[in-house]
Amino acid sequence: MDTSIKIIKTTALLKEGLDKMKKWRPFATMPEQYIGLQEIINKQVEGVQPVLTEEQMEQINFTLIEALHTNQQVYLTYYKKGQRITETGFIQFVDSLGDLFIFIDDVFELKNKMRLSELIDVRLA
Repeated sequence: MDTSIKIIKTTALLKEGLDKMKKWRPFATMPEQYIGLQEIINKQVEGVQPVLTEEQMEQINFTLIEALHTNQQVYLTYYKKGQRITETGFIQFVDSLGDLFIFIDDVFELKNKMRLSELIDVRLA
């Protein structure tokens, strides 16, 4: 009878210990590994900023001015940190000589200052 009580207590202690243990995650043991892998993935995705012709730059400028005067929504495609990003928004200000424009983001409705030289494409929505 004494042996059966010991077995029950031992089983209860083992079960309690298993409940408190964290599940082993073999690939989460080195967080530095994730950082290094993410850097490699980001470098593979990076691209070179395309060089626009004079005609393409004029077309972008014309579309920006038209969107500013008609208050139309635009799709902006720009180059930032090696990636092409497309956003929608409204143009608020354009300064061709200062290489600057301001647009209001459609999602968060925030003002964003940006250089005209970062733009790749602008299309009316």
